[in-house]
Formats: sequence, structure tokens, C-alpha cells
Amino acid sequence: MGILLSALRSLDRTGIDPVAWHPPTPPPLTGPFAPSTELDGAERWAMPGSKGPEDVAVDHQGRLVTGTDDGKVWRFDEAGRASLIADTGGRPLGVEILDDGRYLICDCERGVLRVDEAGRIETLTDTALGRPLVACNNSAVGRDGTIYFTDSSAKFSVAEHRTDVLEHVGTGRLIRFDPATGETDLLADGLQFANGVGLAADESFVVVAETGAYQIRRVELAGPDTGRVSIWAENLPGLPDNVTSQTPGGVFWVALYSPRMRLLDQLAPHPALRVVAANLPRWAQPEPDQRGWVLGLDASGAVVHSLQGGAGSYAPITGVREADGWLYLGSLTADTVARVPAPPSAM
Repeated sequence: MGILLSALRSLDRTGIDPVAWHPPTPPPLTGPFAPSTELDGAERWAMPGSKGPEDVAVDHQGRLVTGTDDGKVWRFDEAGRASLIADTGGRPLGVEILDDGRYLICDCERGVLRVDEAGRIETLTDTALGRPLVACNNSAVGRDGTIYFTDSSAKFSVAEHRTDVLEHVGTGRLIRFDPATGETDLLADGLQFANGVGLAADESFVVVAETGAYQIRRVELAGPDTGRVSIWAENLPGLPDNVTSQTPGGVFWVALYSPRMRLLDQLAPHPALRVVAANLPRWAQPEPDQRGWVLGLDASGAVVHSLQGGAGSYAPITGVREADGWLYLGSLTADTVARVPAPPSAM
């Protein structure tokens, strides 16, 4: 197998260097994970000539804000009409609303940006700890303005996320940034495609999704265990993407990019086969199940909500945000944003 792997690497076009791993057996799709239809019939708002509203946020006036794959940042009014705010010239992903009403954008090509109502763009940082950001992805913001954000991979761009997940080396980082001083420090590294970030309501801990490991980690920010990294939610039924900070109802919302893919798990222990998979045409690679799914977790990481959709539902869901009795949904590839009524217990 070692000789075969060496031969395959010599033919590789992607730079992949896979590590064997044995994913946990997926949880049964029963109980909280039983199929359901809450996301069927979601109300959809069209993107005007753009697509890929990867993350969604709701500003202080109740307006939905998102960024698309052409670099544009959009704002929707309550009737679902979109207006252009700015063009980053990159690829905006994570969106947060700052206390002063400006927008914090994680642009995977440009870094951490701040955008005002007039569309003026300020780069807060495009490096961390002496290294350029390769895949700036998602963030959460503390009450004092501290920014917690992910650099998903040290090797592959966000556009190459499939290759990073197939490689499974784990080079993602969770970074803390102080905009007042411009200083960064490392909260966690070795993450399997570090993705969504969420803060506890009391800011005693922050959570970060590991898309490639089907889990979410927790980092302590206060108390005697400050700095400790632990697994907060493991063996999820899908690939976790963006995560919200804890809502007033006590919920962390998690977007699942797709349910677990059986073929991807079958390839996991076999590096040689994953080199082959990474070099196949896109149409022949393991493909996510296009079915919408979002989870709501409590402070302990236990699942308290599981909303799903059937075939043809809004998917793949990469962003979710609760506001004013709605769950707003975003997608890496869709040409619409969507919303469904929030569960009553989450309001």
C-alpha cells in the first residue's frame, strides 16, 4: 500500500497528502435525528444576479445581511427586496453585526473586513500570528469588540474544502483578534476544517465547528480552566458548518452542510483511495446529499432542536440565524436565501 500511495502521489494534481482515520459510526436517524419536514416549504428570497449567500445575519433594524460568491454584500428589507451594500472584491463568508451597526465580514480571500453603511471597506487583518490567512471563514464578536474567527486550513482555500476534508490532516485554527491593538492569539489549532464560531451568552466559552471531524470543540475563556480545549458535541449526523452565538433562548444554532456521506466515511481509512478521489472529476467525487438540516444545541452541547427538509428542500444549508421569530437560512451555492418559523421554544 505504501508503494501504491507513493505512485499515486506522483500523479496527484491537488497536493493532497492524506492521513488515515476511522470516523465514528454515524448516529441512528431516530429520536432527535428522525427525518422531519420543518424546512419544506421555506420562504425564499431571490438573490439579484448573485448566488451563494453562505452566511446570514440580521442587523439592528431587522434586515437580513449576506455575502455572495461574486464578492457582493447584500441587505434585504422585510419584504425580501435586496439592495447592494458593498463589493469586497473577494469571497465574503461569515457575517456579523457590530454594536455600531457596521458589518464584520470574514472574506476567505481578503481576511477580516469591516464594512459600513456607505460600502466603505476596512481590512482589520489578513494575517494571524505571523502567517497569512488562507481560508478566513466565520466569526463571533464579544461585547468588548474582541473577534473570534477561523482560518479553516493552512493549506487549502475554502474553494478547495473538499480536498481538505479528504486529506484530514487538520490545519485549521481558531484565532482571537483585538481590533484595538491589532494583536492576534491562538485559541486552538489542528482543527479539521475549522468553520463556524459561536460565543456563550456569558462569554465564558467559545465553540468552533470541525466540519471534517463531524464535531464541535469548546474553548474555555474564563475561570480556572481558561484555554482548555474539549469536545463539546461529537459524532454529529452531518457536516457542521456555521454556528451562531447562544441566543436569548439558550440555543446555539448549527447549519449542517449535508448529512453524513457513507462513501466519504468508507474512504477515510484508505489514504491511497482518497488521493484517487481527490483527482477524480468533480462529478465523480463523493457528493453531499442535498437535504436541508439545522440543529439547535444547548449550553452543554445536547441537541434540543433538529429541523430537516426532504428532497428539494433548501440546501445545502451553511448559515442559520434566529431573529424575530424566524430562522433565516443561507447556502454556499443557492441563488436564494430562505426563512422558516423558529421553533416556539426557541423564540
